[in-house]
Amino acid sequence: QVQLVESGGGLVQPGGSLRLSCAASGSIYSINDMGWYRQAPGKQRELVAVASRGGSRNYADSVKGRFTISRDNAKNTVYLQMNSLKPEDTAVYYCNAGARSSWYSSVNDYWGQGTQVTVSS
Repeated sequence: QVQLVESGGGLVQPGGSLRLSCAASGSIYSINDMGWYRQAPGKQRELVAVASRGGSRNYADSVKGRFTISRDNAKNTVYLQMNSLKPEDTAVYYCNAGARSSWYSSVNDYWGQGTQVTVSS
């Protein structure tokens, strides 16, 4: 099993910044994509950003130019630097990883418990 633990959420004023972290632990053979999703009240969960093991990065149009995803493969950790935050960024942010627990296992999807980000004056 793989566990994902997020940290770094909180309350910030519009225009401010936050940095989220997500560390994977447990029985890990390899991790493919690591990414961040968010879910606002009454809305579906949506992709925010994803980082492949090989270095590619993809972002939702709504966060391009403001958010930056990065990962440290040696630490099995992914980060999300969020700048110029807007009230519409308010949501619970979830970490996601596609990981294998052994060389013979398939890639399974894992989720963190979520961290609240609130952007308000």
